Amino acid sequence: MGAREQIRQRFNELSPALQQVARYVLDHPNEVVTGSMRNVGTRSQSTPATLVRFAQHLGFEGWPQLKEAFAADMGLGSVETYGGRAKQLVGRAKDQTLTGEMFEVQRRNLEATHQQSEQALQKACALIEKAPAVHAAGFRACFPIAFSFVYVYRLFRASVHLVDGQGGSLEMQQRAFAKGDALVVASFVPYSREALQVAQAAKAAGCRIVAITDSVTSPLSLLADETLLFTINSPSFFPSVAAGVAVTEALVELLASRAGKPVIRRIDQAEAQLFESGAYLTPPAARGG
Repeated sequence: MGAREQIRQRFNELSPALQQVARYVLDHPNEVVTGSMRNVGTRSQSTPATLVRFAQHLGFEGWPQLKEAFAADMGLGSVETYGGRAKQLVGRAKDQTLTGEMFEVQRRNLEATHQQSEQALQKACALIEKAPAVHAAGFRACFPIAFSFVYVYRLFRASVHLVDGQGGSLEMQQRAFAKGDALVVASFVPYSREALQVAQAAKAAGCRIVAITDSVTSPLSLLADETLLFTINSPSFFPSVAAGVAVTEALVELLASRAGKPVIRRIDQAEAQLFESGAYLTPPAARGG
C-alpha cells in the first residue's frame, strides 16, 4: 500500500492537527517530494514537530522516510542508471538480434500506448479545442514531443505556442499563461524540473493541463486535467520517446479531424506559404523529351 493510500484509509483516526497535515500532503504531493520540511510546515500551517509526529504515526521513522515513500508512489524512487544499462550493451555490436530487440520493444510500446490513451485522446482534444491559446512544453528528451505538436498543430491553428525557455526566457514565456488556456506538457521518469515548474505555473494561472507522461502518479499527471500515457521501455541505455511522439501525432490527427472542413483551407494555405517562402524545396520540373 502506498503512502497516500495509507493516509486516506487512516485519516479518520488522526487528531485534528494531524488531519490538517494529511489534507495538505494529499492535495500537494509534489511539495512533499520537492519541498523542504520547513516549507511544507509553513504552507500546511503546522510545526516541524507535528510533521514528524504525523510521519511516525503512520509508521515511518521520520519525515525523510515519509518523503521517500511519496517519491516512490510517484515513480521517483531508485532508477537504474544509464551507465548501468549501457553495460548490458557493451560487446553486443555484432549480435544480430540487437537492433531487432529495439524494434520489437517499440512495437510493444506503441500497442501499450494505444490501449492506455485511446479514450483519453478524445477528452484531451475537447479540452484543447476550448482553450483560447495552447502552450506546449517538453525538455531534454521530451523536447521533440512538444516541438512536433506545436509545429504540426500550427499548420491549422495560430494560437499555439512553444514553451522552451530558450535564452533563459522560461519565466517570460510563463507570463503568457492565461485563465482558460491549455498546456500540453511532456515528461517521463526521472521527471524534468522545468516541466514540473511550467505545469505548476500553468495551474496557478488557471490553465487546463494535458500531461503526456509515463504514469498516472507522475508529478505532471497529478496536476493534469487529462493524462495521455506513453510507454518508455527500451533495450538501450536510455528510455524511448517514440511512443510519446506517436501519441502526440494521434492527438493532432484527432484535432484536425474534429475541426471539420475549415481546417482544409488553413492547411492548404500553410503548406503553400512553406513552398513560396522557400522553406520547402520545390521538386524540379520534369524535362521534356
